[in-house]
Amino acid sequence: MYVLIAGGGRTGATLAQTLHAQKHEVRLLEHRQQVLNHIHRELPTELIYEGNATDPRTLELAGVSRCQVLVASMANDAENLSLCFIARERFQVPRTIATINDPRNAWLFDAKFRVDVALNQADVLASLIEQQMSLGDMLTLLKLRRGSHSLVSETLPKGARAVGMTIRQLPLPRSSVICAILRGGEVVIPRGDVRIEAGDEVLALVDEASAPELAELFGPPGSAGTPGTPAV
Repeated sequence: MYVLIAGGGRTGATLAQTLHAQKHEVRLLEHRQQVLNHIHRELPTELIYEGNATDPRTLELAGVSRCQVLVASMANDAENLSLCFIARERFQVPRTIATINDPRNAWLFDAKFRVDVALNQADVLASLIEQQMSLGDMLTLLKLRRGSHSLVSETLPKGARAVGMTIRQLPLPRSSVICAILRGGEVVIPRGDVRIEAGDEVLALVDEASAPELAELFGPPGSAGTPGTPAV
């Protein structure tokens, strides 16, 4: 996959380094001499293209017409929006991604400026905080790209409702499934007769609506201090 990244700041440079390590073809566009001096010490020279990414001629020379993804990661929101629009309308780039520097500009980063994915750090942080506050000790490991499902992890304490139950006996929410159990450094396949133990780290796939119910099943006893009754 060929990815063209505009902006040699910390985000752009780190992304270029990561994608290059993953064997993708990457080109990083930057025109500020001070930034160029820095990234030339961090990245292979062949990854760096010196020029202004908002100049269509520079984009052509950098091979924008054959890239699968364009990432607009410059320090100016207006430039990021302009670049996404030019890339899609003039060069038919299939996918555009833009970073948002000022959260107040987030409303502009949508289809009208041909932005497929907008990365707003303020929204990401707020969403993570909200998820973790609502799920207690249950940790969200991965939000799936499509749909509302997440991969979550919970280490079961003593007294959790699920402790002592077999997988078959668990009153799991309808839109959830146990993927694996980590016990003593080993992976336990979650077959129906496997019994849940305190200290197990359970990995589960669950949708947004069912996550609180799953957290209550796997989490510590409620404020009343009455643990769930294990199945026998």
